[in-house]
Amino acid sequence: MKQNRKKATALFAAIFAAGLLCMVLSAVKTNTFNNTRHESALSGPMLFAGEGEPGELSVRAAARSSTWGKVFDFNNAGLTENNYQAYTYDFSINNNTGDEVEQFRFQLNLGQEAYIASAWNGALEIHQDVAGGETVATVPDMREFDPALYELETVTVDGEALVTMHAGDYLIYYPSASQNAMEVPIGPHEGTTPGLILYVAIGESIEADSTLLLDYRFHRVLTSEPLFWVAVGILALWLVALVVYAITSAQIRKYQERHERDNEIINESIETFTGFIDAKDPYTNGHSKRVAIYTRCIAREMGISGEDLDRVYYIALLHDCGKIGVPDSILGKPGKLTDEEFEIIKSHTVRGGEILSHFKSLKNAGEGARYHHERYDGRGYPDGLKGEDIPFIARMICVADSYDAMNTNRVYRDRLSTERIIDELERNRGLQFDPQVADVMLGLLRAGALDEED
Repeated sequence: MKQNRKKATALFAAIFAAGLLCMVLSAVKTNTFNNTRHESALSGPMLFAGEGEPGELSVRAAARSSTWGKVFDFNNAGLTENNYQAYTYDFSINNNTGDEVEQFRFQLNLGQEAYIASAWNGALEIHQDVAGGETVATVPDMREFDPALYELETVTVDGEALVTMHAGDYLIYYPSASQNAMEVPIGPHEGTTPGLILYVAIGESIEADSTLLLDYRFHRVLTSEPLFWVAVGILALWLVALVVYAITSAQIRKYQERHERDNEIINESIETFTGFIDAKDPYTNGHSKRVAIYTRCIAREMGISGEDLDRVYYIALLHDCGKIGVPDSILGKPGKLTDEEFEIIKSHTVRGGEILSHFKSLKNAGEGARYHHERYDGRGYPDGLKGEDIPFIARMICVADSYDAMNTNRVYRDRLSTERIIDELERNRGLQFDPQVADVMLGLLRAGALDEED
């Protein structure tokens, strides 16, 4: 039982460790994923056709028709191809994944001259090449742009300040998470559309030579990680198994306690009964219990354990129950028995077998009583069984019974020495006694194991 508990404890520990390991790995994997920045680059027709990789963010830049049909003649050349027209560019960013987009930004590299008029829902970081040097400024909200606050190249037309962007200049858009803008986060399979107003020459667009770099980072919740659910499954299995084991162990303990109480009652009842038998002959008082103890020692050495070992003990304890019908005068007779008296003595085996035939709760209870005086060579009684035809329990009791008879004082002789008993067992090995059982008893005697039992 202790060994089983150790194995169960080791198994539960292994399952829990596996679940915990999966949980830790899922947390590490999720954290690593959330701290990884992703990038994609689109240009020209690809950008404006809305190409995107499945499983990531996709972006499509779309120019609406002229926002309000307004044109600007920056060079005072009249309404020619050098005039500029306002276009609103929408940058549709779509989250094609099951994870939330926590952050994103995009960088638009312009391939031709353009003018920034406005932008919304985010900040613009503007990079200009001015007189061979780069000027960088971040405008939180282009709708409130004041050119006096920035060292940017600007132009004012009809009272509107525009930021001049030459070919090679670029801008970076940072989305706003404010309540009004709500550009980020982008939920799974959702999108957002930041926009800005650019002026380009009439008949031109930014599509041909412009590029867009998209930079973003996901936020994956732990429960979206498959390994997390593997961990949950393992830990749930561990918990269920633990509960079942606890309930089962409690039931087993209750059964064992009840079994031990029942065994104690049975043992006391049988010992009381056998005490009556042994009391009929003061010279053999305690004989039944000693034989039961010796038989149990032999059985244990021969690999019998658990309830089977208890059964062996009880059957051996009752082996002489048939003597209850033998007159005291015969049992205690100090002299030699007559043939008739000896037959009466021998009848205790048959009588014992008959008494115990009704003992259904103790399997094969009558075998020990009926056959413990059978001999291995077939010259025993009552049935003259030979060799392995004699029930195994009876062969063990036969050796134990003979040992106790030789090891105790009787009316007709004193107890024999250990050396003499060993000689008798060796001499009758294969004759009166089963050789294997005799060898076990000899081993116990030589090791002094039976002295502890006495």
